[in-house]
Amino acid sequence: MKQLFLFMLVAAALFMSSCKSEDSVTDPTPSGYVVGKNRFTTQIDGDTREYYVHVPAKYNANTATPVVFMLHGSGQNGEQFYNISGWKEVGETENILTVYPSSWRYCVIEDGVQETTTKWNVQPARWSPCAGQTLRNDVKFLNTIISELKAKFNMDSKRIYLAGFSNGGQMAAKCTIEMSDKFAAIVESAGSFYADTTYVPLRKMPTTLQVGNEDYGSGNTGPAIPLSLLHSLLSTPGLPLPFSRFQKEANVHVRSFGLDPNFTVSGDTNTVAVATYASLTPNPNNSFRFALIKGLGHAYPNGTNHWLEGAKVNWAWMKNYTLP
Repeated sequence: MKQLFLFMLVAAALFMSSCKSEDSVTDPTPSGYVVGKNRFTTQIDGDTREYYVHVPAKYNANTATPVVFMLHGSGQNGEQFYNISGWKEVGETENILTVYPSSWRYCVIEDGVQETTTKWNVQPARWSPCAGQTLRNDVKFLNTIISELKAKFNMDSKRIYLAGFSNGGQMAAKCTIEMSDKFAAIVESAGSFYADTTYVPLRKMPTTLQVGNEDYGSGNTGPAIPLSLLHSLLSTPGLPLPFSRFQKEANVHVRSFGLDPNFTVSGDTNTVAVATYASLTPNPNNSFRFALIKGLGHAYPNGTNHWLEGAKVNWAWMKNYTLP
């Protein structure tokens, strides 16, 4: 009987040890994260701001790991783009930490309509805050996230990247100016500079603006723009709205980053056509690409809503760059 009792004790101990080993992959580490999905909050000027981080299964705290931020569009949030952008899947395959911040919710007036929705602070823009609304400092928010990630993870500080969609693409454009010392490369998807002006970036950096050939007008109405017209779209003066906005967005990049206005067009007119602008002075890290994508409306392409897997394509381009 005594031997049976000892056997039962040993068996129970082994069972508990086995359970602990299996559960340990999802238990918080001493740094406070789990493998997979994490939701973090931080205090910015008295507000509780949130962001999601996906930690890939192959993450090793002894190895410096690249990081990609994905910024959602108006009316969306970080968790939504954690689920639908395709970046957490690329993060798993490529062993990247992927980050999905949520913007702030405001009362805004856009095209004469008042609504309450999420927005990144990218003023000037098509929308304006309602009376009494205070726009949050989203550059400070993103900088704070970077600082907190450094404390939690072994992050490669020279390989931090950002992609943004729509209003998030406009925030991405803002980051090419105000946070170009933090990001190695940036993708603006379906959103870019609103003001037709010239900015002074902290660093001249590689940037891609990607738009769909069906993403213009109100509600993506009108015939698709043939990709064969990309050169004319970006070089013909006096085009009417909404077509002229593409040329304006490209020209803001050209002026702000000291780029040669004479671009080259490459790619496939049946899939994606790309206009590439090089630096006026020797600088391989200073370039701008305008990618026109066939069959895409106003969406971040994820392989389900469109044949293009944006995260895979964006990463294939981003990973060629590091901060100097």
